[in-house]
Amino acid sequence: MLRFDSDYMEGAHPSILQRLTEINFNQNPGYGTDAYCDSAKAKIKAACAAPNAEVHFLVGGTQTNATVIGACLRSYEGVLCAETGHIACHEAGAVEVTGRKALTLPHHLGKVAAEDVKQYMETFYGDANHDHMVFPGMLYISHPTEFGTLYTKAELESLHELCAAYHIPLYLDGARMGYGLAAKGTDVTLPVIAQNCDLFYIGGTKVGALFGEALVVTNPALLPHFFTVIKQRGALMAKGWLLGLQFDTLFTDGLYEKIAAHAIELAEKLRNGFAAKGCNFYIDSPTNQQFLIVEDTKLETLRQAGISFSFWEKYDAAHTVVRFCTSWATEEASIDTLLALL
Repeated sequence: MLRFDSDYMEGAHPSILQRLTEINFNQNPGYGTDAYCDSAKAKIKAACAAPNAEVHFLVGGTQTNATVIGACLRSYEGVLCAETGHIACHEAGAVEVTGRKALTLPHHLGKVAAEDVKQYMETFYGDANHDHMVFPGMLYISHPTEFGTLYTKAELESLHELCAAYHIPLYLDGARMGYGLAAKGTDVTLPVIAQNCDLFYIGGTKVGALFGEALVVTNPALLPHFFTVIKQRGALMAKGWLLGLQFDTLFTDGLYEKIAAHAIELAEKLRNGFAAKGCNFYIDSPTNQQFLIVEDTKLETLRQAGISFSFWEKYDAAHTVVRFCTSWATEEASIDTLLALL
């Protein structure tokens, strides 16, 4: 079977497995207080051009989002996000379990527009009864978005300026950040993200690591005693060095960028192949996620041929929107096999 369901179908980059094997019998202090975590943090801060930032390693994206949002917001505050945002749609209410409400905004190909945030804030504070309501206390975005779209530098700057004006932090979910940074034509870099976001995380689970995310906090005052909060939320590993070593490897010699660029290269081949076959695209994505509108009968043919993909949504009675993902480990031969079956 060839699986294009998501970008976490494989294990880890061989360089990570090799280093894990090499140090397997080494003894390391626990909870991220080891030399590998220290080295990884230094490399990440250098890559972000954010020497004063704090870096924390957590086990997964959902745990990171719930832990950060729960820690940042007070009991009467909620988090603004696109109505299609991951925390609003695909995290099983993990944020709400913390007692923090997701306050949804219209989406524009998965993105949040500064104008919509401004309108929400003005409407909220213009309501004489807003003390009886859930306060908007944070803005959550993702890059890439759920639709594989990307923010521009100007869009991030506008959102950052607006959040600063209302004294709320801007938090960026970077589960697939590597693929966003490697996309052709983007003007968003890690330093750009660090300059415009109060908090963001660099995804490892979907970009070459066995598991783990690196949270970068450019405004550490937002998360006092965060180590303790991470432990409370069950997102702290006793063997924290497992996370540190993985990110130390990914941020050595540009490995993170190189393997993400591989996924983008094959996604482009996939997109061009789909276009040549006359396939209809649901959205134009420059990243490793490609969305197609496919006849249901054709989908069944692909399934029977051993091709796996993700359901996205029903398009009409006879067609479905499906997602095909490439990853850091996708092989070109797999793309050729898929295209031959269309």
